[in-house]
Amino acid sequence: MNFPADLRYTPSHEWVRIEGDEAVVGISDFAQSELGDIVYVELPSVGRTLAKGEAFGVVESVKTVSDVYAPVAGEVTAVNTDLEPHAETINQDPYGAGWIIRLRMSDPSEAEGLLTAEAYEKHTKEH
Repeated sequence: MNFPADLRYTPSHEWVRIEGDEAVVGISDFAQSELGDIVYVELPSVGRTLAKGEAFGVVESVKTVSDVYAPVAGEVTAVNTDLEPHAETINQDPYGAGWIIRLRMSDPSEAEGLLTAEAYEKHTKEH
């Protein structure tokens, strides 16, 4: 299982990469592994404003359907439309080509409250 140290994580298994005032968001390697083969991703609209913790999309696998939550508040500035025809990209590269959205953070300090890689790895072993 891969837990990159340069990312932050949520207890609900989203990861966040901070790039200036934007956050790149996806689901973790642990989450994609638990879901199994991902077959569909529902993406939000660009320009949508999300509250921290708000569900913004759905990831569907052959096993189940899971909501995806905003780890920080902000405005959606980009969505990964490559996932629409190729949802399996999340399984293949969850921290790279499998990113889901980019958010312009309304309060960058919210990212400081997210889990570190070490804390998230510990969380996955407890649940």
